[in-house]
Amino acid sequence: MPDVTTADPGRRHDKYERLVKVAQGLPRMTTAIAHPCDQVSLESAVEAERLGLIVPVLVGPAARLHDLALRTKLDISAMELVDAAHSHDSAAKAVALVRSGRAEALMKGSLHTDELMGAVVARDSGIRTARRISHCFIMDVPGHPDALIITDAAVNIVPTLEEKVDIVQNAIDLAHAMGMGDPRVAILSAMETVNPKVPSTIEAAALCKMADRGQITGALLDGPLALDNAIQPEAAAIKHIVSPVAGRANVLVVPDLEAGNMLVKSLSFLAGADAAGIVLGARVPIILTSRADSMLTRLASCAVAVLVAAARRADASAAIR
Repeated sequence: MPDVTTADPGRRHDKYERLVKVAQGLPRMTTAIAHPCDQVSLESAVEAERLGLIVPVLVGPAARLHDLALRTKLDISAMELVDAAHSHDSAAKAVALVRSGRAEALMKGSLHTDELMGAVVARDSGIRTARRISHCFIMDVPGHPDALIITDAAVNIVPTLEEKVDIVQNAIDLAHAMGMGDPRVAILSAMETVNPKVPSTIEAAALCKMADRGQITGALLDGPLALDNAIQPEAAAIKHIVSPVAGRANVLVVPDLEAGNMLVKSLSFLAGADAAGIVLGARVPIILTSRADSMLTRLASCAVAVLVAAARRADASAAIR
């Protein structure tokens, strides 16, 4: 594993390091990087290219990018550069590269997330599919044996039951791309019993029954589950919950964005977890990084996108055969 700077050099990041190592064994992914006009985003592109994860196509104001590279001593001389007037133009042109088949992924640079996603979901020029777009955090939590996928804590504010079907399926597909086998999906609420006064418990039960009927595929679902009895076997045993998911979940589906945001930030700031992120449901994976992310977290986000792109190539090849 390459020597990369993390937020906490004294702690091992085995889960992310394994992700990057696996991704390095796959074909590099051509990635349109929208407006990488600050040091963090341009450095991420350079490092991901150096490690053999992506073939970056930089989309942004050419003069500004060359000046930034000179000031930060980052070598972008061999990278393709698509000139753009401003951040909105960068987003539109990056999405156009995907529509034309020139790029297999999008990566957020220094523009606002809303600007990039606005171009992604644009009716006539975007890259939406029939699937609802949703976000997944891939959490590396110290002391927890497996990576945790948490969805959706970034895109869908108060998703409907119909939208949650796509949110769950997107997370399941991601888990398969990451090699998780049959994912164990916990539909979270504040309690583990169905309560008509708590809508999230009713939706959790409905999602589980939909999985029983084949409307959601590729995973084991259980819910409603509270967080403790979703990830802690002892807590599940105390509540006498017997299921292949309870206490062993590796995909956590939150009721809404507020709950998910608080869960992710609690793990990050109280448990020292790292949170790589990816948006699914569009034609290609979309890498969303934050300036606060460590370099390894940003590389892990790229690695996850590489795995998703490889899985989609395999599915496309299988469909042709």
